[in-house]
Amino acid sequence: MRKVYYIYNPKTRTYDRIYPTVRQRALSYLRQLFVGMGLGAGSFILLLWIFGSPSEKDLRTENSRLLSQYAILSSRLDEAEGVMQRLQQRDDNIYRVMMQADPLPDEQRSATANNARYNELMDMANSRLVIHTLQKMDDLEKKIYAQSKSFDEVVGLCKQHDKMLACIPAIQPVSNKNLKQTASGYGMRVDPIYKTVKFHAGMDFSANIGTPVYATGNGRVKQAGWDGLYGNCIIIDHGFGYVTRYAHLNKIEVKVGQNVARGEVIGQVGSTGKSTGPHLHYEVRVKGKIVNPVNYYFMDLNADDYEKMIELAANHGRVFD
Repeated sequence: MRKVYYIYNPKTRTYDRIYPTVRQRALSYLRQLFVGMGLGAGSFILLLWIFGSPSEKDLRTENSRLLSQYAILSSRLDEAEGVMQRLQQRDDNIYRVMMQADPLPDEQRSATANNARYNELMDMANSRLVIHTLQKMDDLEKKIYAQSKSFDEVVGLCKQHDKMLACIPAIQPVSNKNLKQTASGYGMRVDPIYKTVKFHAGMDFSANIGTPVYATGNGRVKQAGWDGLYGNCIIIDHGFGYVTRYAHLNKIEVKVGQNVARGEVIGQVGSTGKSTGPHLHYEVRVKGKIVNPVNYYFMDLNADDYEKMIELAANHGRVFD
């Protein structure tokens, strides 16, 4: 029912009926409409703020799912990193030790990532989590690549294993089956001339002048001639980091550049250079480091003789140079 409006007239002391114009009625309707729309919009916004829209709920659910997946991925990357570390340890401490190769340098295994490539991800939601996960993946990828290259190198060493075994010094440089020719071992010894304690870098084998001297492994003659205090001296490069020296020789029977085989006669025992009696001074170097030759007679001695040789070499004995 349409509303009827009246206004009090003080002159006539009566109520006069009011007839609003079309414009007034339109403005009234508009006011009511805007008030209703405002209340509706406010209520809608309030409901959205409290309960959220269906799309927002879906986005929150999807975001929560993504975070869970990132957490699972990060955990699996940590597990893969642990597996890679165990592979690296086996490579360095087993495979490369067996092949007598140096461990892979740390700088090759852990190349640093370029952080600039992650800058474009800084504006993403959960950017720290995304960047951290991506860095893990990149680091693992680089380690896998480095490890694969290392295994390729180990495979190459395995293929050369037989050749390497033939080159490693593995016999005594003179015939010494009864071990009586063992004069002095490796280590600190009293110098026979200066009577002071000095480091003896090899082993001395006493023998008559002219006793054959043998190459202890396959290799190439690097030096053959006079070498100061060593007298007549032969140096053989066996490859794979192994070098042997044969000093104080009476006669040299090989030339520089000549290939020799294990057991081949290369010279004769003598007493040249700084020497107090006929003997052979024998040294072994591995990758430039002087090592104890007693560890390189494993093809020449049985277990009992090897223990006896170690015992003899450990004694001070008589030093001839």
